[in-house]
Amino acid sequence: MAARLLILFIALPILELYLLIKIGGAIGFFPTIALVLLTAVIGSQLVRRQGLTVLSRIRESQARGEMPALPMLDGAALLLAGFMLLTPGFLSDALGFVLLVPGLRQKIARRLLSRVVIMQPAGGANERYAGRGQHSRPNPNAVIEGDYERGKSGDGQRDPASPNADDNSERTGRNDGA
Repeated sequence: MAARLLILFIALPILELYLLIKIGGAIGFFPTIALVLLTAVIGSQLVRRQGLTVLSRIRESQARGEMPALPMLDGAALLLAGFMLLTPGFLSDALGFVLLVPGLRQKIARRLLSRVVIMQPAGGANERYAGRGQHSRPNPNAVIEGDYERGKSGDGQRDPASPNADDNSERTGRNDGA
């Protein structure tokens, strides 16, 4: 995997430079620069508009209590598209504009989601998304086990009503009276 990424980070810039030189030789230096800047400006405006749409879809799915996985991947693809469109080069611009096609972007996101295994914890902070996208309610009959120990009273002295007021230091391992 690391070798593939290394090849990608070496080969892609070389290919971008080759295309810039070839296109610059065919249409000229200034038209090439103008074309690269134009694709960056048009692409950034398209990414901004589609990004606001995706953001509203994320908010809507959260309001329904659903996990916004598909809209989040859609937004990540838009972020990648914006990065590619701002990178100078024609190959990256082409890939960025491909990612701006909503149907294709959502198809890619669905395919990625189908390959991911989502494991939900048995309980905890993410429990609100457990089970068919509905918020789960805490069980009113749940029993929480724990230890209770009387500590200091409000004035900093040990509470004389505590049955083991002298034994607290042995149980807690402290001598500070807590």
